[in-house]
Amino acid sequence: MTSMSRARVARRIAAGAAYGGGGVGLVGAAAVGLLLAEAHLARRHVGNGSGGRVPVADGVYGHAYDIPGEPPLRLTMLGDSTAAGQGVHRSGQTPGALLASGLAAVAERPVELRNVALPGAQSDDLDRQVGLVLSSSVPVPDVCVIMIGANDVTRRMPPTRSVRHLSAAVRRLRTAGAEVVVGTCPDLGTIEPVQQPLRWLARRASRQLAAAQTIGVVEQGGRTVSLGDLLGPEFEANPRELFGPDNYHPSAEGYATAAMAVLPTVCAALGLWPAEEERPDVSRREGFLPVARAAAEAASEAGTEVTAAMPTGPRGPWALLKRRRRRRVPEAEPARPSV
Repeated sequence: MTSMSRARVARRIAAGAAYGGGGVGLVGAAAVGLLLAEAHLARRHVGNGSGGRVPVADGVYGHAYDIPGEPPLRLTMLGDSTAAGQGVHRSGQTPGALLASGLAAVAERPVELRNVALPGAQSDDLDRQVGLVLSSSVPVPDVCVIMIGANDVTRRMPPTRSVRHLSAAVRRLRTAGAEVVVGTCPDLGTIEPVQQPLRWLARRASRQLAAAQTIGVVEQGGRTVSLGDLLGPEFEANPRELFGPDNYHPSAEGYATAAMAVLPTVCAALGLWPAEEERPDVSRREGFLPVARAAAEAASEAGTEVTAAMPTGPRGPWALLKRRRRRRVPEAEPARPSV
C-alpha cells in the first residue's frame, strides 16, 4: 500500500472515530479471520519464557540528581504488555525504567515512574487507566507515555473504536496538564510464529491503525512515535536477539531499542531538547506535512515522530514530521521507592 493510500484510509478511520462511525475496516473479513487464527497460534507462545510475570519498576530514578526541596519529574506509562514490560526479568530492562533513567540523565533531575499498563489491554481499557492516573490521590504526571494497539488488531476491535478510545485518553490527559507521547501500534508482521501471506496482512493492518492513531493523537495535542517493527530494521533482521524467549514480546535489547527512539520525543515534549533540534532538518527528510500524510509516512518508518504544527491548511491540519537521532539507553539502576 502506498503512503497516499494509507493516508486516505487513516483519514477515514480517524474521521469515523471522531464522528461516531464504526464500520471502517482494516482488511477484508476473511483475511482478518485468517490473521486472527494465526495470531491465536502466536499468542500460545506468550509466557513460555517469562512466565507471564511483569517486573515492578515503579519508583524514583536518577538519585544522583537529588536536590532538596525540588520534586522529581513524574512519568507514567499506560497501555498494554509492551508498556508494562512483559517478556523481561529485571525491572531495569522495562521500557518505563529505561525511559525514566534516560529522562533523569537528560533533565539532570530525578524521575518518579508509575506504570498502570496492563498486559493484554486493548484501547478500551485506557479509560480505566487514565482514571487511575488522574486519581485525586496522586499528582498529575508531567508526561505520559502510551503504548497500545497490537491487541486491538489481533482481537478485531474496529479501528474507529480503537482510535476513539485512544483520542479520548489523550484529550483527558492533556486537559489535566500532562504531556502525552504515544508509541503507535507495532508491526505485527515481525512476529515469528505468523507466516506469509498473513505476515503481510498483519503488517498492513498494523500500519493502517498506527497511521490512524497518529491523526487522532496529534489532533488532541499529543505526539506520536511509530513503533513499527519495534524500532529499527535490526528488529526484523535479528528476531532471535530482539524478541524475548516467548517470540512475541520484546527482549531486553528490543525494549532498549524502543526506549532509545521514544526518549528524544519525551524530552522534546518537556522542553528539554535543544531548540535548534526542534526545527526540521531537510537532510533527514523532516518537514511540515498534512497530518494524514505525515501519519502515513511515520507508519512506514519506525522511530518517526509526528507532532501538531499548524492549525489548518488546504488539506486539513498540518504536522511536523521528525526523525530524531536515537540515544543509547543503558539498563536502569534499581529504583528508589516513591515517597
